[in-house]
Amino acid sequence: YVLTFPTFFSGGYVANSLAIMTDALHMLTDLSGIILTLLALWLSAKSPTKRFTFGFHRLEVLSAIISVLLVYILMAFLLYEAVQRTIHMDYEINGDIMLITAAVGVAVNLIMGFLLNQSGHLHSHSHSHPHSHVPQSNSPNTAHSSSHGHSSLAVRAAFVHALGDLVQSIGVLVAAYIIRFKPEYKIADPICTYVFSILVVLTTVRILCDTGVIILEGVPRHLNVDRIKEDLMKIEDVYSIEDLNVWSLTAGKTTAIVHLQLVPGSSSKWEEVQSKARQLLLNTFGMYKCSVQLQSYKQEMSKTCASCQSSSA
Repeated sequence: YVLTFPTFFSGGYVANSLAIMTDALHMLTDLSGIILTLLALWLSAKSPTKRFTFGFHRLEVLSAIISVLLVYILMAFLLYEAVQRTIHMDYEINGDIMLITAAVGVAVNLIMGFLLNQSGHLHSHSHSHPHSHVPQSNSPNTAHSSSHGHSSLAVRAAFVHALGDLVQSIGVLVAAYIIRFKPEYKIADPICTYVFSILVVLTTVRILCDTGVIILEGVPRHLNVDRIKEDLMKIEDVYSIEDLNVWSLTAGKTTAIVHLQLVPGSSSKWEEVQSKARQLLLNTFGMYKCSVQLQSYKQEMSKTCASCQSSSA
């Protein structure tokens, strides 16, 4: 993607084809996703500082917003040009260069899809047999096998995305073929730009929604606060949940702070309760970090309003 994006964009510019440049723009969104993943891995290895005690995970979120805004700016320019071409039709497209560039795009996406498909098969074969005779519910390697499952799902998701890119590249190739041999149908070029711009928006709107939830410190979509509270209340000697906050430092790194009240007379068991609560949050719900605060039972005293006191006096 690092090499193909500038190649396609420059090829589209030379061919004067907006469809090729929009296809390259969609490729830029994929490249941004790869860069953000590498950035997240790099940031996760950096230690927190006295000023940034949570670390630098939110830089990934800021980078995602900046990259999406850059894509939208380029897309707005291409859409403006597409509208102008649709209205005036005073442009010429080099059909030969457009056809060659589109064919290269199809070839690249075919290779990417093949590699991802092979990677998914190799991954599933290498991790399926060792655990075939071990019950997943009681195995100590449940978290390990779950991580492999998530990795396999990530490869499958990337493969499906590559298929979508392949379909888009085939659409550009068809438009290039039409323009090469039927130049009077050059309107196919801005039409492809309209369609692919919609695909770019559909690809990036999920990123904006997820980053918005992280910035606003919302609960991640895969977690249910009510379910967490129910499971915490099932822990022995827990009387009530005074407070529960769940948010994300960045994608995949969820943090929780919970304040529990113990049943009367169970203050001596606070270490056991805290350990169970931490295991529940870290292992069952996959928290990256958690803090469990405990307090002994305190019966709420009824408060009499000032007006009632004055009337009784």
